Amino acid sequence: MPKALVIGGSLGGLLAANLLRSIGWKVQVFERVGDDLASRGAGIGTHEELLDIMHRVGITVDASIGVHPESRTCLDRSGNIQHTMPRPRILSSWGRLYRALKDAFPADDYFFGKSMVSFTDDASGVSAQFADGSRAQGDLIIGADGIRSTVRAQIMPEAQPLYAGYVAWRGLIPESSLSPELHREIFRHNIVCYPDGDAMTMYAVPGPDNDVRPGHRAYNWVWYYPVNDQGLAALCTDAGGFCHGTAIAPALIRPEAISEMRAAAHRRLAPQCVQVIERTEQTFFQAIFDLASPRMFHRRAALLGDAAFVARPHVGMGVTKAALDAEGLADALLDIADIDAALARYNERQHLFGTRVVARARHVGAHLGAQATKPPQTWTEAERHQDPVRMMLESGARLRDVPELIDVVRANRGARGDALSAARLASPA
Repeated sequence: MPKALVIGGSLGGLLAANLLRSIGWKVQVFERVGDDLASRGAGIGTHEELLDIMHRVGITVDASIGVHPESRTCLDRSGNIQHTMPRPRILSSWGRLYRALKDAFPADDYFFGKSMVSFTDDASGVSAQFADGSRAQGDLIIGADGIRSTVRAQIMPEAQPLYAGYVAWRGLIPESSLSPELHREIFRHNIVCYPDGDAMTMYAVPGPDNDVRPGHRAYNWVWYYPVNDQGLAALCTDAGGFCHGTAIAPALIRPEAISEMRAAAHRRLAPQCVQVIERTEQTFFQAIFDLASPRMFHRRAALLGDAAFVARPHVGMGVTKAALDAEGLADALLDIADIDAALARYNERQHLFGTRVVARARHVGAHLGAQATKPPQTWTEAERHQDPVRMMLESGARLRDVPELIDVVRANRGARGDALSAARLASPA
């Protein structure tokens, strides 16, 4: 039985691990964090293709997977409705998907507190060495360890994330913390607000313990805000004056930085958005990056998800992209007995998809990055403020509504993908 070592036990790693097990591989997962990741509460959008793939590995996909908003509604700075349109996608939470994928994988083959420092790759297979001195051997190593992938750093150090010129301030509040009036106005909707140079989105997601009962859900918000390199360094500097690079733990964010963010929200955003931000106990931010790897494998090492390509969140496709990568890798290994040839097939198919996702995300977010990095007179048409209706249509669109992406997905998935979709639709919800 062939064996895979999956480095990274987040969603991409678990998707790959479960899919490889389903085709007869022995799989071990190594996660650098020392404990369970299910408490992460960020909201995410789903796609039909992601739900198909979860169904493929035996995970029940029903109404509890997320929240179904009635509409996407755009507010102006005064809080008045500018536009509204249907919102067909299910909105879920990171923890909800992680819990389902983690529970589907054997606990004995999932290892916490395993930070890989290097690996070797030769004719006898792969061997990974971890910071605690332990080793693991297998036939294939899979880098599913995110934007700062240690696997990618070893096989293609030239592939580096590029800062896009803005950050995403984020937060999550309990449904019960909304006033009755505000709840009636916003909770059943994906609310967006697009002041010049910014973009705000808010939507309901499952609450603690993945609860989707009324009154027990949560409301997630993301505010994309232009910040130049110097501003990012200041945001990532703690109260003691130490700069943590391009990311900082939420608990270390200076209170002054949060106060400044809230003051800016009062100046720039609709009052409904401001109320949600003010009710948030723990706000945090993430710098937005682009990453495009020149290839998705080297010898017996493969990359997937954010380890290979990082697309700005406007396409809402991070988890779905990781799922399609994992499926593409599993299908290639199932169809082609020779691992080297299978990896070449995987790269041929998924690299094009990743390249196009990153290009689309750059296009949708171009005006955000230009605000803090380029003089207005040099902006291209794409870098000028987007029309709200266009932003509503392009941000988080379904794959079926993006021709340059859905054509690649359908070509890659073929008849197997059609069968999965039919099976999921036929199963009871």
